[in-house]
Amino acid sequence: MYFAVEGVIGVGKTTLARMLQPSFQASLLLEVFEENPFLGDFYSDRARYAFQTQIFFLLSRYQQQRHGVSRLLQENKTLISDYTFEKDALFARINLKGDELEMYYRVQEALAEKTILPTLIVYLRADTDVLMQRIAQRDRSYERSMERDYIQSLNEAYDTYFLHEKHPSPTLVIDTNTRDFVRHEEDLIWIETRIRQALQLAPFQPELPNTNEPS
Repeated sequence: MYFAVEGVIGVGKTTLARMLQPSFQASLLLEVFEENPFLGDFYSDRARYAFQTQIFFLLSRYQQQRHGVSRLLQENKTLISDYTFEKDALFARINLKGDELEMYYRVQEALAEKTILPTLIVYLRADTDVLMQRIAQRDRSYERSMERDYIQSLNEAYDTYFLHEKHPSPTLVIDTNTRDFVRHEEDLIWIETRIRQALQLAPFQPELPNTNEPS
């Protein structure tokens, strides 16, 4: 069983994946993003460094997915990842144009055929203002110049894809605007229960029907 936690920058993907790992007795596959040599320059000048940044991420994510997922699933029956291979194309939609975007799609499509799809995607979403607060709180040096408009564009792209478009893996949507799974254990337990329900994985309690809804 392999499920991935997805969402926009700052929503808490890695934190949640780490917190769920003990309960599911899972292996963990974390995205390696700080090794991208273009990342700092990209946030200061997106137009100039977008293509280099995207191609580096695409190849890096492919190598991780191609070798890491299969190896970890052989070692352990359960795997949690804090990203999907699909996410790269969402960034490309925003950051690349024209011939660069077309070339990117050709490479991405060829590589995607060789990756293993997750059984479930857990899509964490939050309002842009909430994301900006969380980004500021973690205070990563290369994110300090990040613009709100860029995060808003990413947020819209993620929502369009995961809420309205067809994609290959089932998706569980979790709104994190009012659920603080870091500080409140009941929120973490609620999310874990929702994941177990989606995967039909014991133990979980089936959700009761809402008696307030009209019949």
